[in-house]
Amino acid sequence: PEPNEIPKAATDVEVATGDAGKTGQGWPPGRAESEAGRICIPKHAKSACEAYREWIIEQIELGRNAMSIYQDLVDKYGFKNRYNSVKRFVRGLRKTNPEQYDRLEFLPGEEAQVDYGTGAPVLNPEKIGKYKTTRLFVMTLRYSRKSFRKVVWNSSQETWAKLHEEAFRYFGGVPQYVVLDNLKEGVIKPDIFEPTLNPLYAAMLKHYGVVADPARVRDPNRKGTVESAIGHTQSTALKGKRFNTIEEQNDYLMSWEENWASKRIHGRAKRQVAVMFEEEKPSLKALPLNSFQYFKQEIRTVWDDGCIQVGNCYYAARPATIYSKVLIRIYEHEIEIFDSATMSLLRRHFKCRRQGDVIMEDDDRIFNPSRETKKLLSKAADIGVNSKLLCEKWFKEDGRQGQRRMWGLLSLSKKYGNQEIESAVSFALANNIYSSRSINNILEDRRKKNLPQQLLLLQEHELIRTPSEYAAFFESNACTGLPKENLH
Repeated sequence: PEPNEIPKAATDVEVATGDAGKTGQGWPPGRAESEAGRICIPKHAKSACEAYREWIIEQIELGRNAMSIYQDLVDKYGFKNRYNSVKRFVRGLRKTNPEQYDRLEFLPGEEAQVDYGTGAPVLNPEKIGKYKTTRLFVMTLRYSRKSFRKVVWNSSQETWAKLHEEAFRYFGGVPQYVVLDNLKEGVIKPDIFEPTLNPLYAAMLKHYGVVADPARVRDPNRKGTVESAIGHTQSTALKGKRFNTIEEQNDYLMSWEENWASKRIHGRAKRQVAVMFEEEKPSLKALPLNSFQYFKQEIRTVWDDGCIQVGNCYYAARPATIYSKVLIRIYEHEIEIFDSATMSLLRRHFKCRRQGDVIMEDDDRIFNPSRETKKLLSKAADIGVNSKLLCEKWFKEDGRQGQRRMWGLLSLSKKYGNQEIESAVSFALANNIYSSRSINNILEDRRKKNLPQQLLLLQEHELIRTPSEYAAFFESNACTGLPKENLH
């Protein structure tokens, strides 16, 4: 070798040092200096594990760690060296044998991948002179790598779903599957087998005929295409840039996608993205005729009048039972009521226009065990069993008007005793009399005449005709040969 040049081979024994070798400067400590200005570099020591290389490689491929390999070397092969020797040897093998991944290939129109990243700063409209970071949404078609990009201030369930819709319209069709991360806007409860999707997001995908395929937790490689698209956007399109408005950034991203990103030659596919997208576009499913109707999904309780409250309005919820929980979806112009267990649609109503309105049909009125009704029935039960039965019959058949009769019956307790009222009610029920006025008349007649119950003469009964009917019958059928002035 030439002076002042150190050979690259690590196994060389002697190298020329030139002036540096003579002065002893510029070399690591521990190297012995020889005569004539030359130093001796010891050869790299051979690892004690080299004899077991093939076996150790097999153990590494099985996923075993260095300690378990060391223990087996001692037990099976009588290994005499220390654990650190095995640890260094295993570490070197792992560097030369990195983790391997399967290459996933997909058909045109089969899959899209979505995720959020960080967009470029934008002037905050709420704070003059201050910039605010944005959220970058990216959807990438797996086959062609064509991407839709848009930045938003903040994310929500509705924003996440609307961004998907915009991406579908941009592509001019929808894929079969969408691979997403386990963020709350899309997945409420991650699970390997049956993840729970956000209801709004699930309904939007169902409207477009798309199936969600959430990636497993801590498995970003499953959606590596969109991860690469986000990194490419941040490092190339947005690096070091700032924008005055969020619309300005979105316009720039759209222009950059059409002029640069779509015209690039993809590194692995070795083809232009725009050309691959033209191949993929016919395989995308057609967009539906109508856009998705967004809603808010909430839980409501069916109150004792058979209604639920939404805002300051009330809507009938039958056939849902009283005090049960129902699921409602609030749209722009209507609401839907679902059974929370079976998700079957129970009712659909147009939204009320005025606060305090009640949407209820006659068939929706039910026996109402409200606090006031319960109070009345409890007082009727104190009078007697028949009194309670009559009150229940009144309210079930007549609703609010029946409740008025209940008040009328209970008010008799101010003038009559419970035993007298119960006796009169029992007599009325036995004779199919259900008028509260008739019960009052029965009690008055008993007080005036002081007659026993069996001799009481009724003034009103459904079998007793009115005096005018008797007069008409008498005039038309009795004493037809006599003058009318003698019919008295």
